[in-house]
Order: sequence, then structure tokens, then C-alpha cells
Amino acid sequence: MKCKVRVALWVPALLAGMLPALGGAAAGARAEEGEVLFEDRFDGKLAEGWTWLRENPDAWRLREGALEIAIEPGLAPTVKNALVRPAPDRREGKYAFEVTVTNTVPKTQQYEQAGITWYTNGKPVFKVVKELIDNELVIIPGRKPMDAQTVRLRLIVEGERWTAQYQPNAEGEFLTAAEGKLPPPGDDQVSIQGYHGPPDARHWIRFQDFRILRLDP
Repeated sequence: MKCKVRVALWVPALLAGMLPALGGAAAGARAEEGEVLFEDRFDGKLAEGWTWLRENPDAWRLREGALEIAIEPGLAPTVKNALVRPAPDRREGKYAFEVTVTNTVPKTQQYEQAGITWYTNGKPVFKVVKELIDNELVIIPGRKPMDAQTVRLRLIVEGERWTAQYQPNAEGEFLTAAEGKLPPPGDDQVSIQGYHGPPDARHWIRFQDFRILRLDP
């Protein structure tokens, strides 16, 4: 059954003026209405339609209403345990992809990251993630400081445009980190994943409440 949700995406003008824009990005966006097309609460099993890239069964689990993935060493083209699914045709509307990401232990490895990755024709072409860079936790793209243990990430796509947003502590208003351009639509997929993990420790990341929404024009 489809349901209607309302997501607040605006921030006060004062805050918008305080946050520097990157690539023309504003600090927030107007309120949007979205129709939930798909959701997975990871309640004991994965929903239909997911597939794994380079699955390591020993490094993922479903626990307490979350998908937990141990972030392993690797790069974007070789990431292990990337959970992917087909994305709606972005030529036909405006869509949002959301997931809540929680660190269970502090990140220690340079570029250690987790979040949403966009694939076109089988290649990773864009990401919105929480990443450790030079001992600072940031949202990429935009390099926005993010020291909260939990953050909700939101990727909006429409045609060849993307907007990367984040919600500290998965509460309050979504803030916009950056905006930009995607390659032309093709065989598009969306993924939740992490990589650049430490070789000598297991850092489990919790993913919760994944959703795909169609946003009203």
C-alpha cells in the first residue's frame, strides 16, 4: 500500500546565510511531499529486489531492525558487500533515496566511509557518505562537518541533476551538502555500502529505514 509522507527540507534564512554553498548548493530546500515507492526496515530479512556485489556473508547481518555491514578495505570499484537495487527512471520524475547510517565504533582509517552510492551502467558514479578525512568526520560531497554518531542521508535525483542532503542525528531539517550533475540516464542502480575499512578491525555500520520516494513536482 502506498502512503503519503511530508518531509521538511527548509532551513531558516539566517542559517542558510551562515552555511557556505558549494557548487551553487543552498543550505536547505523548500518543503516537499513524497510518495513512498519502496522501503526496507531490515526487520529480520531483506526486502525483495536487492542483490549483493562481491558478497562476504561473514561481514553482514540483520540485527535489531538494521542491516549491519562490517566495513572492509577496498575502493569504490572493488567494494565488498554493496547492496544494490534498480533505481526508478529519473527521466520520468524526481526521486529521493534515504537511509540512516550509524557508526557502532569510531572510524579510524583515512577515507573510511559509508552511505549511498549511485551506479550507472554498472559503474559507481556518485556517492553521498559519512567519511573520515584527515581525522575529521564529514559529509561528502560538500565536506560538511558531521561528528554525530547517526546521520540520515538523502540523495535526490531528477534527470541529470543530483542533490545531496543530510540530517544530523536523523532529526530535524535536511541540510543540503552540494548539488551537481549525473551522467545521462542508463541502467541506474542505487546502493548502500561502505569501504576503506581498517584491515585489522571490524567496524560495523548500521543502516536503517531505507526508502525510495517520488517527490511531487
